[in-house]
Parts: sequence; C-alpha cells; structure tokens
Amino acid sequence: MAETEIGELLLYLALFFALSYLLAGMLERIRIPGILGALFIAMAAHYTPVGEHLMSSGLYEPFSFLAQLGVLFLLFFIGLQIDLREMRGLSRDIIWLTVLNTAVPFLFGVAVMLALGYGWLIAFVVGLTRMPTAEAVIVPILDEFQLIRTRVGEFIIGAGTLDDVIEVFLVAFVSVWIGERAGEGAGEVAGILVGALVFILLAWVSSRWLLTFLSRWLSRRHRNLMLLSMLVLLAFGGLSEYAGLGTVVGAITAGVLMRPVFNRMGVVGEGTNQSIQSFSYGFLGLIFFFWIGLSVDVEGMVKEPALAILLFLAAFMGKLIGVFFMVPMKKVTLREAFTVGIGINARLTTEIIVAKLLLDARLIDLHLFTALVAASSLSTIIVPLVFTVIVRLWDEQLRTTGMDLIKKGVHHEG
Repeated sequence: MAETEIGELLLYLALFFALSYLLAGMLERIRIPGILGALFIAMAAHYTPVGEHLMSSGLYEPFSFLAQLGVLFLLFFIGLQIDLREMRGLSRDIIWLTVLNTAVPFLFGVAVMLALGYGWLIAFVVGLTRMPTAEAVIVPILDEFQLIRTRVGEFIIGAGTLDDVIEVFLVAFVSVWIGERAGEGAGEVAGILVGALVFILLAWVSSRWLLTFLSRWLSRRHRNLMLLSMLVLLAFGGLSEYAGLGTVVGAITAGVLMRPVFNRMGVVGEGTNQSIQSFSYGFLGLIFFFWIGLSVDVEGMVKEPALAILLFLAAFMGKLIGVFFMVPMKKVTLREAFTVGIGINARLTTEIIVAKLLLDARLIDLHLFTALVAASSLSTIIVPLVFTVIVRLWDEQLRTTGMDLIKKGVHHEG
C-alpha cells in the first residue's frame, strides 16, 4: 500500500469520525446510541465519491481489515461480559430460542421462493439465508443501555452465537454444492468438523490450566493484562477463522475465557475492561459500523422492492413468530419476546456472502442477488432503530420482569 493511499485512508476516516462525532451529539440528546451515527454517516456516504472510492479502490482491503478487527474487539468485549454460570441457567431456553428463530424464518423463506416459481434447491438455500443473526450490529446498543447482563442480552447473544454455527455450515454447504457442480472435492465439511474439535479442545485446556498459568507470569498491571488479552483474542480469532468457524466464534470465546482472569485481577481487571470498551466503541467498532453502512444497498431496495420486501418479511416475521412461541411455553414474557425478536433480526454479512457465491457460480440471477442484498440492507437500517425505540420504552420493565421471573423459577421449567 503506497504512502499516498495510507494518507488518503486516514483522511477519509478522519472525515467519517468528525461527522459521526457531530451526529452522535445530536442523537444522544434524543437518547439514541451515538454509535448509530457512524452507521448513518456511512450510509449517506455510500453514494458519494468518497464512499465509492473506499469500496472499490485499493483502500478497500485495509479498510475492510480494520472493520474485521472492529468486529473482533466488539465481540471480545461482549464475551468479557458473559457469565457462564448465569447462561447455564438459560442454556435450555437459548437452545429453544435458536431452534425456533431459525426454523420458522427458514420455512417462510422456502415458501416465498417456491411461491415465486423457483426450484426446491434454490428455495432451500435462500431459506437458509433467512436464519442467521448478525449480533455484532445489535450488541453495541445492548451495551449502551447496559442490557448485556440481563436476560434479554443473554438471549440475543446466546442465540446469536449459536446462529454463528449455522452460518458456518450454511457457507460450507453452499461452497460444497458449488464445488460438486464444478467437479471439485467436498472435503470442506470434514475439515470444519476437525477444526471445530481442535478449537474446543484448545479452549478447554486454556480455561482449565493455560490462562491461569499465563496470568501469573507477569505482574498485575493494566498493560500486562491487555497484552494477555490481545494474545488470547488474536489467537482464538485466528484459529477460529482458520478452522472455518469464523472470527465471531473465536472473539466471543476469547472474551468468555478471559472473564475469570479479569475477575481475579480485581481493580486491574476493571480498569483493563474499561480500556477495551473505550478502544472498541471509540475506534475500531466505529470503523466496523462505517463498513456496514457503506455496504447498505438502498438503491437495490428501490430497484427490487417486491422481492426484497418479501425476503425481508420472511426473516423478520419468521424470527418474531419463532420467539413468540416461547411465550405460552413460559420461557419469556411478552415484552422480552418482542425485544429479543427484534434484536435477533439484525443481519448483513452471511446472506450477502452466500448470495455472491451463488451469483458467481451462476446459480441465481442478478435479479435475485439484488433482492437478497436489498433485504439484508433493509434489516440493517430498520432493526437498530426499532430496537433502540423498544429498549427506551421498556428499559425498566425488561430489567425487573426478568429478575422477578428468575426468582420465581418460571424460566427453569421443563
């Protein structure tokens, strides 16, 4: 990368940060998380020469790399907030939530495609794209309202993490299918399974022995704990990506593994936790939201409104209905169901990746590809805004009802 390109990228980012800073000040006055300002600024820049240049020139690769680091740091911080003992009490409910919020939108997506005259195989794959959740888009809002350690936060993060496993097999399935049609080998799934086993084994060894030993190797200082955190984050993020599981799984796992270490460090752990939060939400996390905003295809929604809206509703209503099935099961309250249902509707990257693979292999046409991207973009615009409004309205109720039901033991039934 040439020196002029580095300077150009830095100046573009400085412009985005300046505009986001100004807009965040206005948003926070109406109690909307300031981090959404980065999303709106980038969406507006999408159709300007600056946005076009960032997404199409040699600047895209370093910009995209910084955005991926942003995902890593955001989800590592979220992992640090997860208490496994609390989540074990909800584990059965989280599994129920994941099953319901993936099965229903899948069926809706298949039904839409079949009704429009597409074949069973394309309908099946497009139905799969209605299932995943991009929790990285919604967790900064959870953190802004201090809801990560509530039942709503644990449901969204827990179901989103399990959805990441589905995303892995979705991309693997499409890749293998395309490879089969091209006459290539189909050893990808076996490779992913082996990688997953190695990843789980290393996480277990780290939690049992390795991190305890490493945390005592250096004195208790902020910089030493930060150094260890970066080691664990990059190691598990890299291993997870290399194994085909995606960096999301690795980043959250790294945070979960490091939480006991932070707890044992006391004041040093609290200070380092705040430093990671500031760095994530004040720098790299914003770059991730810039990247998301620049990827939003508003024009595609205008060109392909009917199919895009149908695909959006298949996922949106499917996830909501799936969560609402848990209300009569007495696993969530009505408010929790609506809030979680909106929160897990955040989507973007996986369905676009799958759509691009299918388009490049000429298995879908440009019409369907545009609609898939537009539907994904629509969710990126609507979900953060609606979720913010709901949390503002029901903030206290979401905290108190969850605690009351836990005390009564309602959520641990059957």
